[in-house]
Amino acid sequence: MRYLPLTEADRRAMLAAIGVPSVDSLFRDVPEAAWLKKPIEGLPNHMGELEVDRALSAMAAKSVTAGSVPFFVGGGAYKHHVPSSVDHLIQRGEFMTSYTPYQPEITQGTLQYLFEFQTQVALITGMDVANASMYDGSTAAAEAVVMANRVTRRNKAVLSGNLHPMYRAVIETHAKLLDFEAVTGQIDPKGADDLIGKIDEATSCVVVQNPDFFGNLTDFTKLAEACQAKGALLIVAVTEIVSLGAVKSPGEMGADIVVAEGQSIGNALNFGGPYVGLFATKEKYVRQMPGRLAGQTVDATGRRGWVLTLSTREQHIRREKATSNICTNSGLCALAFTIHMSLLGEAGFTRLAELNHAAAVTLAGKLAGVKGVEVLTDSFFNEFTVRLSKPAAQVVEALAAKHILAGIPVSRLIPGHDDLLVIAATEVNTQADMDALAKGLSEVLS
Repeated sequence: MRYLPLTEADRRAMLAAIGVPSVDSLFRDVPEAAWLKKPIEGLPNHMGELEVDRALSAMAAKSVTAGSVPFFVGGGAYKHHVPSSVDHLIQRGEFMTSYTPYQPEITQGTLQYLFEFQTQVALITGMDVANASMYDGSTAAAEAVVMANRVTRRNKAVLSGNLHPMYRAVIETHAKLLDFEAVTGQIDPKGADDLIGKIDEATSCVVVQNPDFFGNLTDFTKLAEACQAKGALLIVAVTEIVSLGAVKSPGEMGADIVVAEGQSIGNALNFGGPYVGLFATKEKYVRQMPGRLAGQTVDATGRRGWVLTLSTREQHIRREKATSNICTNSGLCALAFTIHMSLLGEAGFTRLAELNHAAAVTLAGKLAGVKGVEVLTDSFFNEFTVRLSKPAAQVVEALAAKHILAGIPVSRLIPGHDDLLVIAATEVNTQADMDALAKGLSEVLS
């Protein structure tokens, strides 16, 4: 953000323009008990630009960042190398200032890259059609359940116990407000869950994740067949999109809808956002798909052009006819995804997946030899779960003090699993990083 100083005269002019007597009056709806009565201790009142830059840099230096220490945190947001060419291209003015393609005749470039993005998503998920992106993976999952309810005209969603807890929470919030039932299966770090037995005539969909929250890889082909037999839809969520460069795609398993978080390709961690939700489905369900669909056409002179083929959001059509209340398609993040994926190509995407899996296999092997560590996940991509001889949260804090970010204590998101730690390894993790984690765990658990 640019440093923009403000004079008292500037402040008075702005207050006069909006018709209020003081800055305090802008906050009149905030209860006085919540007001800050004195300056924040240790924070200076004002500084020049150079001084502010130094002060903020000193504060930032106290943080332990993903790029400065051995980093093994995953759980739906992953540290990957993003080529500098991605940021260079998305910061071009014609991309960064293009918000949304409401006027297709003057946003041909935006529509074209969205068309390319859709093509890439459809290919890697193994589905017929993909939309022009969603807000993020969790809201895409909730939108998928709402779509399944429309398609089947039923109102019961069966959620895998190993679905990411945050994805499940978003779906459950929608269930509460949209008046449908959400039933959760058994939570099992090893991935066992009898979801087939929970499908009945009222079930609109079954929502699973691959790899799941604990890292388990599963072939859901039989579950897809069971869903089809009962008239329910299978929704597969993918939180680590790089996995699709190595494992069987959800489409090959028979999924009806695929939702995913695309952050791993082209987008940095960014303190939790903005991210980019992916949404793909079978062609027969396309008119019930939320969001937007960019299509290819020809103009009056026969030249190739681009247009919004499907716009089912309330901003485009009557609210009661809308299939989605998502108000953005994370366009710049989708562009970053498209550029990175284009630079990788099919072979590069596969190679990236291989590097991730190899790193995780190597790390799991190292940790299996550490006293007090038991690797629980038998089949995984780049993330797995271990059982520790001490509470995982305490271990993570102790390792953070050693400048090692070891993973996610399961108890942070699922109470009652105090000894479990989810660890992710990607192409950015070096052998030195892995040795540091193994050594740190050995010291803390001894």
